Amino acid sequence: MPFRHLLFLFTLPIAIHAHALTADEVRGMAIGETEARVEALNKAAAQADDKIAAFIQALADDAVKVKDDKVFVVKDDKAFDPVTGAEVPLPADAEDVINPNLMRSELDTALAVLKLFSPDEKVRADAVKTLAGESDEARLPLIEKALASETSPALKAQLERVRAAILLGSPDKAKRLEAAASLASSNNPITKTVLIERLAVETDPDVKVTLQASLAKVQASLAWGEKLGAIFSGISLGSILLLVALGLAITYGLMGVINMAHGELMMIGAYATYVVQGVFQKYLPGYFDWYLLAAVPVAFMASALMGAGLERSVIRFLYGRPLETLLATWGISLMLQQLVRSIFGAQNVGVENPVWMSGGVQVLGNLSLPYNRLVIIGFAIAVLLGMAWLISKTRLGLFVRGVTQNRPIASCMGVNTARVDTYAFALGSGIAGLAGCALSQVGNVGPDLGQGYIVDSFMVVVLGGVGQLAGTVYAALGLGILNKFLEGWTGAVLAKIAVLVLIIIFIQKRPQGIFAMKGREA
Repeated sequence: MPFRHLLFLFTLPIAIHAHALTADEVRGMAIGETEARVEALNKAAAQADDKIAAFIQALADDAVKVKDDKVFVVKDDKAFDPVTGAEVPLPADAEDVINPNLMRSELDTALAVLKLFSPDEKVRADAVKTLAGESDEARLPLIEKALASETSPALKAQLERVRAAILLGSPDKAKRLEAAASLASSNNPITKTVLIERLAVETDPDVKVTLQASLAKVQASLAWGEKLGAIFSGISLGSILLLVALGLAITYGLMGVINMAHGELMMIGAYATYVVQGVFQKYLPGYFDWYLLAAVPVAFMASALMGAGLERSVIRFLYGRPLETLLATWGISLMLQQLVRSIFGAQNVGVENPVWMSGGVQVLGNLSLPYNRLVIIGFAIAVLLGMAWLISKTRLGLFVRGVTQNRPIASCMGVNTARVDTYAFALGSGIAGLAGCALSQVGNVGPDLGQGYIVDSFMVVVLGGVGQLAGTVYAALGLGILNKFLEGWTGAVLAKIAVLVLIIIFIQKRPQGIFAMKGREA
């Protein structure tokens, strides 16, 4: 088994009690019934020194063996005496110490308590999270000592709540009242559970009233966290819908092509990201965390080239014939799915997040903002701004708008309309590839990836107003937030149905969408 307690010791100066680990303590923690071992563990942890901490870590790592009443710590196929640290011969018939679930839970908690004294604030923060909801009064002396030495105000407040949760079980009414009142400021879901459990067994009416008041405040705080979480989830979903719909806003909104293969172009971008990841893993492992930066242009170019090929070979013959375009692109979508299955297999492939996109920001006790979602929101904004600049400020954008508004006049002015059509379709397809690159960081990548977004992306474009970039933004964010709020009340399936019904009603009343075309464009 891997042996990690040396690293633990280097980051954990135990300045608690000057206490030496004894052979009786070692046997008590390693041999006997689980309840007796837990009791011995709690006693030892309450007066831990570096050797006790190392032995507890060894137990948690399954690196301890026993023979009769002798206990051995094993590291790199060598045995050591846990009391003296000296190397000793390991009997051939020594048996592994078996840790039942209860013992493992107690070992994890004991290690968390000891890590409260680490100089690394992140280690202490993780330890405090592990101890949330702890009710064993045996931990109280060390928690109070850690509380006295803690320098971070945020961690100090969290430790005070851990201490209060333990004191809820105190026989002293005054301590229970104080603990119940202090927990009112918590926004941790575990605190709500602790208060509910204590309320069920509390007999004193005064303490009950305080518990109920604290529980009401905690529930109110958690409700705000849930609402903010729903808004963030809605914005996150809206940013993904925006990325998917931006490409469709060009191919359908500006060019009038009903491209049912748009989801598969997005899938190609996701698989391009997967290929780039594989290249970095094999040839550039030291730069793996930056593979996503290389995957963005590759995903764009892969989908753009595929889109350009489709436009020149099939779609350019079907302009002005929407039904034939729909059927042709639907057939192309099936062909692209089968092509991917033939190359990569029918199973989903794994795309890893870079280190800088892993984890998240803890805003409230029940609200965490994942880094990958935050990056995708920022990426969607960047793609939106880039597309708006391209369409409104560049020569290509001028040609695209001119051909869209009046193809014969644009042709008379010398614009190569066929080339502009190809460029515009390739641009919309490339943006779909960027959406696939982003989606690879939050979900599975498989041949059916695009099928889950094609309907939603068409709804976004139609709801926002065909050919209207601002309408696409409003529609994507509105649908995302509305969908997430409805999911909390009705569930995912009914929320989808409700959103679809609302869109149908809206389109019935306002067929041109949120932003209607004006003037000669209409």
